[in-house]
Amino acid sequence: MSDKIKPHHLERKAVLYVRQSSAHQVAHNRESRLLQYAMRDRLHALGWNDVEIIDDDLGRSAAGTVARSGFERMVADVCLGKVGAVAAREVSRFARNSRDWQQLIEMCRVVDTLLVDQEAIYAPRHGNDRLLLGLKGSLNEYELDLLRQRSLAARHAKACRGELIVSAPVGYVKAGDRLEKDSDRRVQEAIVLVFSKFIELGSVRQALLWFLEHGLNLPSRPANGDLVWRRPSYATVYRFLTNPAYGGAYAYGKSGVTARYEGANARQGVRRKPREDWLALRPGTHEGYVDWERSEAIRKMIADNITGFEQTGAAKRGAALLTGLIRCRHCGRKMTVRYTAAHDVLRYACNRGWLDSGEPRCIAFGGLRVDDAIEEAILRALKPGAIEAAVEAERNEAQRRDEVLDALNRDLQAARYAADRAFRQ
Repeated sequence: MSDKIKPHHLERKAVLYVRQSSAHQVAHNRESRLLQYAMRDRLHALGWNDVEIIDDDLGRSAAGTVARSGFERMVADVCLGKVGAVAAREVSRFARNSRDWQQLIEMCRVVDTLLVDQEAIYAPRHGNDRLLLGLKGSLNEYELDLLRQRSLAARHAKACRGELIVSAPVGYVKAGDRLEKDSDRRVQEAIVLVFSKFIELGSVRQALLWFLEHGLNLPSRPANGDLVWRRPSYATVYRFLTNPAYGGAYAYGKSGVTARYEGANARQGVRRKPREDWLALRPGTHEGYVDWERSEAIRKMIADNITGFEQTGAAKRGAALLTGLIRCRHCGRKMTVRYTAAHDVLRYACNRGWLDSGEPRCIAFGGLRVDDAIEEAILRALKPGAIEAAVEAERNEAQRRDEVLDALNRDLQAARYAADRAFRQ
């Protein structure tokens, strides 16, 4: 028995702290967990009869980013003077950050509690042991950072080659180090329909309203990884249209993790990065639902649809025909549109210089006569081809009806297949 162990230490209980960093380790590294539980025999051999095992933190990291109820309970018992020794197979199991580690050492020093691992017994009231524990804590923290840096370096190198596939977006499946289209034809045609409707309507919201109007669902993959069909939302349609993967490109590093603290607990948040800060963007790595040039054109159309004074994208509410199209002849700036409260009288005005830098307003005029003249000119130009235009409009309408019918037929086939499978099972 070590001379550091005194009778008053043995009168109190010993606590064995058992921890593994992740759920994967808990499921697969069983031998490591058994070795940690075996430390109970070492405590019995040192003279403790009352040994409490705290294993509440299995699957929780000791890096300080998550709360550890087991560690907090152990420190509370130490502070109350109920513990004669705290034990772990390696002292790194206690903590891999200086805050928790120094807190444990200081509390053990105050109440004269020993720290025990598989190699030695430490008495924090002894200067040499306290120095050694401090060095071990720093080394444990550095080791964690070193392992993380090596892992991230290897991960980033693989991502730069376009071979790191973390998860497959809806419509794709992982095939080794690349993506392949989902073999489900219903999924493929639903995604193609999203792109075709946006190209036809020119707006994410209008494409969404078309799907909602006809009662069509879109595929989605929740956290459990199973494909489900749901009523579409704006975010669903937007992700399909803006994800580079659907243009046949590999992209990695599109978002970053930010830490924020709420009291003593640290929480992680996710923020989107601008495209120039992405780690990798490699077009042409797999088959896309649209080609890369079309995908970039769609992304630019969505960006141009942002509402502002210089409107150049999809038309918004209001009756003006020339929204975002007419410019001031004096200064060349885009002219804005203003309406009365009832939206029945409109005016075109050039006041961008006044808004930006206090320059005098250029011109402003009523828009009804201008729009009437433009409408008359358009109809006059289209009059020779009116029959062809009507035939083309009817053809387009028939095509739209066929698209809805095909989508509904695919849903019906999927429902029949699911019902037949359930019946056979």
